[in-house]
Amino acid sequence: MLGLKKESAARRSWFDRLKRGLSKTGSRIGTLFAGRRIDESLFEELEAALISADAGVDATQWLLAELRLRSKNVETADQLKEKMRSLLAELLAPLEKRVETPRARPFIVMIAGVNGSGKTTSIGKLAHYFREQNRSVLLAAGDTFRAAAREQLTAWGERNGVPVISQAGGDPAAVVFDAISAARARNLEIVLADTAGRLPTQLHLMEEIKKIKRVIAKADPTGPHEVWLVLDANNGQNALSQVKAFDEALGLTGLILTKLDGTAKGGVVAAIAKQRPVPLVFIGVGEGIDDLRPFVAAEFAAALLE
Repeated sequence: MLGLKKESAARRSWFDRLKRGLSKTGSRIGTLFAGRRIDESLFEELEAALISADAGVDATQWLLAELRLRSKNVETADQLKEKMRSLLAELLAPLEKRVETPRARPFIVMIAGVNGSGKTTSIGKLAHYFREQNRSVLLAAGDTFRAAAREQLTAWGERNGVPVISQAGGDPAAVVFDAISAARARNLEIVLADTAGRLPTQLHLMEEIKKIKRVIAKADPTGPHEVWLVLDANNGQNALSQVKAFDEALGLTGLILTKLDGTAKGGVVAAIAKQRPVPLVFIGVGEGIDDLRPFVAAEFAAALLE
């Protein structure tokens, strides 16, 4: 009973943080329903709010069309808001994905992203998340281009009490290969492999990251078991173009959306769901070590519109 109470309290604490984190986006949408009549002006304002929150034209049109269809017998704006919450959860549900880590040992997660997306910090928080689940973790400092990235990852390793495989300069693919070998020798469960930040337009760097994926497959024919892209929510619709480019290059299995607390563009989640529904495995709403958690569609929709 005590364990259930702790779990419930932890879930409530996360929901409160999520709600605060989404307040900049939610203030554009959720507040429209307060004390309003259901009329055409409300739908027009809702359309403008969704577009300005970077939900995209496709997702916005779908949400409004379905909302009109399903609200014929709705009498109050509060009831309309509840319909909107349900529709948003329905739209986002395909993005949910439960990460089953024990299916391989080591379980290799390759992590990519553009410069400044929060990639290395996210890896540190992921290490904490998996350590909280009593998983053994090893970090691979595959970003050999930026010295600060190696130092940053080493600091996260010390903070989480997990080993870090790194080397100054050199071939990032070789670092990741060595990390997989080290994890296997130490019988560790999870390898989180960092890679250098790059733009999709930097073709030589995109070829380099493809090479890292090929080398991982040589180290383990079943790997990488996950390929995740870290996105900065502040990029809005540009994040969607990053998803498309990296997915075509690497075959993404998941996304991590960071910095939702600092932006009013959180509606991009709806755009991703409608246009490129790569699973959204984790979302970040703060700088704390616990502020990266698995994405749950109904929870996200409720926090956005509460």
